[in-house]
Amino acid sequence: MIQEHLDDEFQIAEERLRAEAQDTLALRQPIGEVLDLAPLVTVRPNITVAEAVKTMATRRVGCLIVTEGEQLLGLFTERDVLCKVSADTETDDQVSISHLMTTNPDTLNIDSPLVYALHRMSVGGYRHVPLLDQQQRPVAIVSMRDIVEHLVALHPNEVLNLPDEPEQVQWRGRDGG
Repeated sequence: MIQEHLDDEFQIAEERLRAEAQDTLALRQPIGEVLDLAPLVTVRPNITVAEAVKTMATRRVGCLIVTEGEQLLGLFTERDVLCKVSADTETDDQVSISHLMTTNPDTLNIDSPLVYALHRMSVGGYRHVPLLDQQQRPVAIVSMRDIVEHLVALHPNEVLNLPDEPEQVQWRGRDGG
């Protein structure tokens, strides 16, 4: 009886170790291989804030890559819109994003392990990290949403099959409203 109980406990421990090893291996895979990254949306530094916001809405992205030729100059994000743009819409038609964008953003290589993106985002408080190719040209952007969707795909039973809780608020839509 005791031996059966010990065998069961040993089997449970082995399964947990295998699952942890698999999770660690998944986080060590190259970003470009494990994530389904959306096409890069690039803009010139001289476009206006209004044009940038319209582009973000039309393309349904939260981040624009600002380039000159093939060189990365900066990022313009939805957070920039919320925190740096005034309520004066006339000004938005005149101000270029080069005055409000994040210049020289932290970047990663497209072949960097996924865990590096998590680290950068966690430590830096970022939601987007540009990915560069071997010639240092921007080729993609990894977002926190990309990573969360990947982790949900790795653990669908644990995330998607949670029981309802009485205090849990019903989801109303993609924007939370």
